[in-house]
Amino acid sequence: MLTVAREVLTPAELAHCRDALAGAAWVDGRATAGAQSAKAKANLQLPENCAAASELGELILAALRRSPAFLAAALPLKVFPPLFNRYDAGMGFGGHVDNAIRYGAGGARYRTDLSCTLFLSDPADYDGGELVIEDAFGEPAVKLAAGDLAIYPATSVHRVELVTRGSRLASFFWVQSMVRRDDERALLAALDAGIAEVRAALGDEHRAAIGLTGAYHNLIRMWSET
Repeated sequence: MLTVAREVLTPAELAHCRDALAGAAWVDGRATAGAQSAKAKANLQLPENCAAASELGELILAALRRSPAFLAAALPLKVFPPLFNRYDAGMGFGGHVDNAIRYGAGGARYRTDLSCTLFLSDPADYDGGELVIEDAFGEPAVKLAAGDLAIYPATSVHRVELVTRGSRLASFFWVQSMVRRDDERALLAALDAGIAEVRAALGDEHRAAIGLTGAYHNLIRMWSET
């Protein structure tokens, strides 16, 4: 299930990211691709261990922790440190599936349940560059406002369409969720949204609000891995 978390970054945080990335030393993005996806990938990327990537990654992790939409959709156990890429005119990334396991500092392992793309460029500043995610209902093309986040199953075949004008900047990362299965996460997210509506309409102490909240947490107890 594709989920969009709006305004994960503030305008000031976006400006800071763009300023830092404008002076960054970019390298060939195939350095972090798997054997199959490297053949389809044409973009630029910040080295994982560079100072700019580390500093901006911490900024994004802090922003994720305050995003109710991200927390509800992802139910994160671990978040892979954010990476950064740039697609200039003539660059794109063909259809691929992300690696099931990513390795972080010190050999830390992350199961990639969810893939995330945080858009950093204003969509008016470039043509093309849509994130296209294949699912049972078609191939939605995603081109979000700067600061918005696309969250989707890492099992999906997805691609980035060729950029034909300008540059597309984004951060990308993966989430190991407390709840591994996408259908279970979708049910929990729908239940969480319904609880919010019931609480707003009837109050926190209403029997329905208490019962639904209890059901939500009991399902997390049943399905979660910690």
